[in-house]
Amino acid sequence: MKVVVAGATGAIGRPLVAALRRSGHLVYALTRGGRSAESARARGATPIVADVLDRDNLLRAADGLTADAVIHELTAYKYSPPTHYRSPGLVRTNTLRDTGSRHLVEFTRAIGARRYLTQSLHLGYGLRDHGPEPVTELADFGRPQGDAADPFLAALRAAESHAWEAPDIDGIALRYGLFYGPGASDMFTRMLKLRALPMPAGGAGYTGFVHISDAAAATVAALERGRGGQPYNIVDDEPVTWDAFFDALAETIGARRPLRLHPRLLRLGSPLVAAQMLDMSIRLDNAKAKAELAWKPEYPTYRDGVRTLAPG
Repeated sequence: MKVVVAGATGAIGRPLVAALRRSGHLVYALTRGGRSAESARARGATPIVADVLDRDNLLRAADGLTADAVIHELTAYKYSPPTHYRSPGLVRTNTLRDTGSRHLVEFTRAIGARRYLTQSLHLGYGLRDHGPEPVTELADFGRPQGDAADPFLAALRAAESHAWEAPDIDGIALRYGLFYGPGASDMFTRMLKLRALPMPAGGAGYTGFVHISDAAAATVAALERGRGGQPYNIVDDEPVTWDAFFDALAETIGARRPLRLHPRLLRLGSPLVAAQMLDMSIRLDNAKAKAELAWKPEYPTYRDGVRTLAPG
């Protein structure tokens, strides 16, 4: 297939471009030019220079272009995920998920593509305790909570809604867990070595992780075999608490165990992170992705995956 990737030089975009090319797909990278375009070209993708938030500019870039699919992997997290609901990176990412997604669906139609995949997140199920039962794709997604998380949840809901709304396009949403692995954990490993990544005292909730290479492989599988109109949980096989994951990562890279911080201080300094660690606890079910996409993670648990970050 001829595939356009928006966000081809980001955390998931880099291994995704490589995985697409290994599978024999021809890759175009939608970039804003400059170093991003150079990086995409170096990875074997053909750059298309356009701004997804500028509808007219984006549609001009579609002139004379044909493709089979578009994959939306854009965020504005330049260096690390945001810690505050009002972080500029999160505010811009919310816009990319709503306005940018709407424009990308128009772009998809303009180039004659019939498949559209969008990045989503398991956090869209809600920053709350989901109990001990596995959460499937049938659970409510993007439901308002009546607090500061609502714009974030609304943006995730919008990204998926735009994927479904075009009747002539097979829209697919990939509800990724938290990325880790080479190239995706650099900020975490630096902070752990500096003991600057504290965990809440008293423990934290369960969440879903996925190794970055498994996330890329699942995306290629969804492109090739996913059903239009469907979301997929893209996570590994074992839910894990934040404490257990980062303790294991610290041990693997030779860092000391993360400091424990009073929950109140964590909420004051990093309210979005605190909500994910303290308020949310979720055990995600990946059975649908494994069955329908013929995909299974190469690193089925965090214990397998953190070994890829061992020194040397």
